[in-house]
Amino acid sequence: MKLRDVLRVKGSHVFTIGPDHTVQDAVRVLMQHRVGALLVVDWQGTALGIITERDVLRECQNRREQLDTLPVRDAMTRDLILGLPDDDINYTMGIMTQNRVRHLPVIDDGTIAGMISIGDMVKACLEETEYENRYLREYISCR
Repeated sequence: MKLRDVLRVKGSHVFTIGPDHTVQDAVRVLMQHRVGALLVVDWQGTALGIITERDVLRECQNRREQLDTLPVRDAMTRDLILGLPDDDINYTMGIMTQNRVRHLPVIDDGTIAGMISIGDMVKACLEETEYENRYLREYISCR
């Protein structure tokens, strides 16, 4: 199974925020949409970074009183780890685990194709395993 298959089921919508918004704005958007990460994009839609719950918690620890004025650009993770639509889900889970990231933007020809969470990956793996198990049981039963 490929990331494009996961996105086909999940959808391609990605919640974003601009780098000039505040961390408090990011918290509002995260809570409003019940998501764990926002892709930080410029006015042209180019990905600049990602701000996650983990980034917000770090800023709560370090600069709690500045969340209303602290720009997202100063709190976001700049070094993005990206996925491609043709990446295999097992490979992607390994990359996410190795780099300790829970959200992976998927880029297709320089365009944002979607965002995959570790939960999406687990769900896809479980569905794939269930399908394979059912197929094997039917094969063994000679159906």
